[in-house]
Amino acid sequence: MARYVISLLRGDGIGPEQTAAARKILEAISDKTPVKFTINEVEAGDAALVRHGKALPEFSVDTIKKSQACLKGPVGESAADVIIVLRRMFDLYANVRPAKSYPNIQALSGKVDMVTVRENTEDVYLGWEFNADPNTVVALRITSEKASRRIAEYAFKTATIRDGKRRVVAVHKANVMRKGDGLFASVCRDVAKKYPNIQYSELYVDAASMNLIRNPEEFDVIVTTNLFGDILSDEAAQVVGGLGMGPAANIGEAFALFEPVHGAAFDIAGKNAANPSSILLSAKMMLEWLGDRHKDRKAAEEGARIEDAIISLLKQGKKTKDIGGKLTTTEFTDLVAKEMF
Repeated sequence: MARYVISLLRGDGIGPEQTAAARKILEAISDKTPVKFTINEVEAGDAALVRHGKALPEFSVDTIKKSQACLKGPVGESAADVIIVLRRMFDLYANVRPAKSYPNIQALSGKVDMVTVRENTEDVYLGWEFNADPNTVVALRITSEKASRRIAEYAFKTATIRDGKRRVVAVHKANVMRKGDGLFASVCRDVAKKYPNIQYSELYVDAASMNLIRNPEEFDVIVTTNLFGDILSDEAAQVVGGLGMGPAANIGEAFALFEPVHGAAFDIAGKNAANPSSILLSAKMMLEWLGDRHKDRKAAEEGARIEDAIISLLKQGKKTKDIGGKLTTTEFTDLVAKEMF
């Protein structure tokens, strides 16, 4: 019988409401299936900064380090001091963001099922900026062969296990950034040779942005650099109906962190109105990752059952208030648990 230690980062805004929803589903799984959890809540974000003088306190880091995976709620203004630090600390090099059409969710297309695999450790997100003079800022953009190769490998491996089109498109801007993006593109081409059964192509980032609107159902796996991946994955989420249905994973060799794509949504915080699907689908990704890592088929199955329950509710028109329904966050979560068990 597997028991997984999960750190649950509550976050800010709607974060506590979302993580409470995720906790309810994970505890239901733990109570009623062989997949067991020990869930330890941790503080991080704006509230932690006010309370402890640091957005990511050391005691929270210690708890996360002792866990096998982290499920993170959205964080407010101090997000960079939490998620970017954790990505670097655990070398979470692959940011994986699925975008999928779900029933009764208003979207540009009802036939989208794609994933953006974004390099997570380099690019301008390193924050290497300095003043050349009082009126000029220089930002360094880092691209390495190592990081490019391992994200390309991750993307192709992802394509091999997906049910669908089995395509990988590398997105870059090598016609302008000839050195950095040129290196990224050449590494992707090299990795593609190892996967002859995967259709490989390339797009410049501006063309990819346009085609995500024009032909979103044609995409399967996008592999790209950090900044481009951040932008394109948010665009893809909107194509399928908004960030409220968008989960994300930050994957490393030995650890992974899962989180909704969206932010803390302070405007609806405390109203019990936010759609919890994003964090529940993030929990689904976490269970799939744990199942794969620990050869635990049951964990992966329970993850799939979370998504199946959400789809069933959406088909019945049962939705939260923020996406045109009548249900509260709590009511929707209760119905997910009821559908599962």
